[in-house]
Amino acid sequence: MDPTHRAPDEYGQGHDRSGGEPGHRRPSRDSGGADFGPQTPQQVRVVQLTAGDLLLTVNPVDGSEVEAIPPGSGPDAPVRRTSAERADHERAGAPPVPAGPPAPQLPLLERQEERERLVRLLARGRSVRLTGQPGSGRTALLDAVASDCADLAPDGVVRLNGRGRTGADLLHALFDAVYKAPGHRPDRDELLALVRGIGAVVTVDDLEIGGAALDELLAATPECAFLLAATTDTTPGVDGHLEEVLLAGLGRGASLALLEKVVERPLTEEERNWAGDLWFESEGLPLRFVQAGSLLVQRDRLSAAPEEAFDEYDYFEPRADDAPPPPAAPSADGLDVPLPSLGEGAAPAELLASRLSEAARATLRFAVALGGEVPHQAHLPALVGDTHADAALGELAGCHLLSPAGPRYRLAAGVLAQLVAAGYEDEADAHARTAAQHYAWWSSHPSVTPQRAVAEADAIVASLARLVPGDEAGAASAAVLLARSASPAFAAGLGWGAWERALRIGQEAARIAGEVAEEAYFHHELGVLALCTGNPDRARTELETSIGMRGVLADKSGAVAGRRALALVADRSGDFAPLGGAPSGDEATVVRQDLPGTPQGGIPGAPLFLRNTAEEEPTVISSLPPGPAARNVSGRAVLGGARRNLAAAGAGALLIAVLGTVVTLGVTSDGDEPDSRNVTTEQTATEDPADDGLPTDETDDGSSPTGPATDETSATPSTSDPASPSTSGSPSPSASSSSGTSPTGEPTDGESSTPGEPTPTKTSPRPTKTETESPSPTPSESESESPDPTPTDEPPEPPPAENSSSASGPVESASAPVESASASESDPAA
Repeated sequence: MDPTHRAPDEYGQGHDRSGGEPGHRRPSRDSGGADFGPQTPQQVRVVQLTAGDLLLTVNPVDGSEVEAIPPGSGPDAPVRRTSAERADHERAGAPPVPAGPPAPQLPLLERQEERERLVRLLARGRSVRLTGQPGSGRTALLDAVASDCADLAPDGVVRLNGRGRTGADLLHALFDAVYKAPGHRPDRDELLALVRGIGAVVTVDDLEIGGAALDELLAATPECAFLLAATTDTTPGVDGHLEEVLLAGLGRGASLALLEKVVERPLTEEERNWAGDLWFESEGLPLRFVQAGSLLVQRDRLSAAPEEAFDEYDYFEPRADDAPPPPAAPSADGLDVPLPSLGEGAAPAELLASRLSEAARATLRFAVALGGEVPHQAHLPALVGDTHADAALGELAGCHLLSPAGPRYRLAAGVLAQLVAAGYEDEADAHARTAAQHYAWWSSHPSVTPQRAVAEADAIVASLARLVPGDEAGAASAAVLLARSASPAFAAGLGWGAWERALRIGQEAARIAGEVAEEAYFHHELGVLALCTGNPDRARTELETSIGMRGVLADKSGAVAGRRALALVADRSGDFAPLGGAPSGDEATVVRQDLPGTPQGGIPGAPLFLRNTAEEEPTVISSLPPGPAARNVSGRAVLGGARRNLAAAGAGALLIAVLGTVVTLGVTSDGDEPDSRNVTTEQTATEDPADDGLPTDETDDGSSPTGPATDETSATPSTSDPASPSTSGSPSPSASSSSGTSPTGEPTDGESSTPGEPTPTKTSPRPTKTETESPSPTPSESESESPDPTPTDEPPEPPPAENSSSASGPVESASAPVESASASESDPAA
């Protein structure tokens, strides 16, 4: 079956075919009918770009995401364009051709000497700065010189526009004109390396930068010869070594010749005299004479065909079909249109606009509201409300009220001020708001490519700038909507200069309107832009502000995107936050303190043993000096977990070693002489008068006793003695300072006996009160000294208990003296 040429029996879609298969129902052609089927949601335009070594995902919903380019998925190397590709790229960036008959090509009068000089300087590789007053014909001279230098350089001629462009914007525009790298924006180092090898003649019209920025532009492109057109107000470079060429006005004869070229007829004597006065008034600026020629052309049309050119509605305005019949027009002999006055000739914008169509005048009002930027002719029908308003651009261009500016048109020099004085700015805020609403819908439409949005960026940014400081209600909200819709398109189209301006104006508009969520979005985008352009400090500030705002709004998805970008900022700048800091979302902030020996930025783990620190003495475990990893403040955060594990394992091993040493010392000391438990000075004597005071180990004069003790030593423990052992090898401070006497007059030992060992009870033949308060031994003494079984002048230290849990830790409870006292009371009963 041929789908193009069907047989007669194949046209019935709703009938059965010869095979008996039922046909499919043809879809309805009524586009206005209600469609109750499932609607396809509008697709969000998500674009991935590469900026240097970063992968940027432009997400209009939650904010753009940036990450390092995965290995093996980097962009292709930029490829140099051929001459044909450069020509196609130049035609694509030219302003659109206005509707209507083509305008006549005007000659370049009295510019031959400057033209030849510029070509000679550029051929020698010298850069030239062409200055002149607005309207002196700098753009026309640049076009003529560019056509003469087409074959001078290997990369041809590159035409750029410098209005509203920085030095970095011009470098990226030069790179895009010579190299082909779709979806890739080189970083600073890569850009400088690529543009250094470009050899081209570069013309820059309406240059606004100067000084150090201009010197940096020239130094970055040593193989290029620049022809810079600027006004006399801009400052030249300091070290650029530019040649200066001043462009003056035309002479009287050349001005009259230019006027005849525009009118396309010889001038009358009256017109020549009027043109002479105009030359003296305008100092011979060519723009004034081409506009004066447009006034004469309108005067000729009014005088030649008044019945077609004039009615009660407007000049050159086609009448509607239902309009009333016009009044009788004056005859050609009776209609005498006077010449414009000298003031109207010097400032002809108001008079020229009054003789144009209503659509053209409405276009001028929009241009005034947008600061001189003229919308593309495709937008004029929607803005003006007339389906034929796209022809208005041809009318304005034919009257020389417009001048080309890169890929668009703007009002010619001096026209904006003249129209403002004529009252075209009265409803500028309303027109700017209308343009903002239209551009917000247009830029977010899926059919609009990012390149088209970037071409219209100046008009969009101008409408934003008009709305933000305005006092009209709802103006800030309209600006927020436009910035929210257009900024992703600018980012995807690599128009990052317009992207930054739109984000900053949108952030200010969101602050004025009180839209916190949109303000957080703009802060996030500004942070991502700063990160991609190599400004980590600004990126950190913007991202932290965005994360804070989204945390208040409980926007988890947006906060996650912000934290990812902030982590990349920390990684690229070398600043790593502690692992225990910066909680995310609704997590509570936990304050942690690093212990000695713990690597900086790490988190100490849980203690291995839990102890009661109410009466804890200084521990014998000394802190280890921090290692090299602990002193390295800028260590990688990814190694923090391994360092913490290593520190915890080392601390545990050291603690186990010390505990084993203490237990070994205790077992060794007990095994030497298990029954020689001497009473030391840390034990107190009893105050019972029945008991003679001193212990058997020493006498009144301090010498060792030679006779046997008067009291026998009991080797059998009492049945009522406490069986709970002490957990510390040193006596409790409270037990040492207490009285320590038992009701029976028998001294008690400072440490409790083990149930399986005999507990000796020694008495002294002479009762002497030797109650003293002795502090507990220090940890170093407990570890270094071992008990001596023979009595000496200095009583030895008591050995540590076998069941001690630390080297010199305190007793578990303050009830140890009470237990000792109860044990002493139970001995007489036994």
